Amino acid sequence: MNELCALIDRHGSSTPTPTAIPRLTLSRSNAATDMSTAIYTPVFCVIAQGRKRILLGGESFNYDPTSYLIASADLPVTGQVLEGPALGLMLALDAAFIAELLLQMKPASTGRAPLKAMAVSSLEADLLDPVLRLLRLLDQPGDIPVLAPLIEREILYRLLLGSHSKMLRQFALPSSDLSRISRAISVIRRRFHEPLRVEELAHLAGMSPPSFHRHFRAITTMSPLQFQKKIRLQEARCLLLTRHADAASVGFDVGYESPSQFSREYRRMFGAPPGRDTLRVRRAFNSDQTGGIP
Repeated sequence: MNELCALIDRHGSSTPTPTAIPRLTLSRSNAATDMSTAIYTPVFCVIAQGRKRILLGGESFNYDPTSYLIASADLPVTGQVLEGPALGLMLALDAAFIAELLLQMKPASTGRAPLKAMAVSSLEADLLDPVLRLLRLLDQPGDIPVLAPLIEREILYRLLLGSHSKMLRQFALPSSDLSRISRAISVIRRRFHEPLRVEELAHLAGMSPPSFHRHFRAITTMSPLQFQKKIRLQEARCLLLTRHADAASVGFDVGYESPSQFSREYRRMFGAPPGRDTLRVRRAFNSDQTGGIP
């Protein structure tokens, strides 16, 4: 773990840092942070130093150097560094890689019960070992094209043998309930500013509306409408931070017809009205106290 910390510290920065290894991102935070929002795509996360907390809906996922976090769908989350300095890594999950591995492994039932799309599990030595070997390649970039895919497959193989194997199998199999819900999530992310009917999303997922609603909530911990609202508000915050526009026009752009409703729901999610929250976030960035939240 000390070597892993040294590698992340040497190759990472205070913001999420893409690396020469495909799908691998590093992050470093010098201190504990306030809550910040993000969209997690399917990902495997390890923190080599510090402690972090991720909130998905009303559920909290805490992890530290003894554990890892895994997500198997696009999810709007809130996260913070609980204890710094924090050094972490994120490896985006590749469904094709996992499906290819499944063809070579003993078949196993994925079950029909919907599985939550985020979990924390113990980080065992047989998983930590390939993670460390993957990061060592950052010091030997000439080896990355040949060795990185092999080590990534080993990491995915170890995850498939772990306690959340069913989640990963559902993620990789196009006919699974998780994959069908993920198709609906993709539509919500693309068309978050539009009014979407649950019946339309259920049809896209190939489910009845009651079954779709039940599976969606089980996987994401939120209803489809709550999920869309979080996506809208996170996009609004990003627009307020990156362009000169008033809150009312941004609210309209993300799908709100009422400025007062937009301001009220924004404040409920971020703890302050749009203008005040934007100023606070900019000050936090300028103070160099923020970092990525794998």
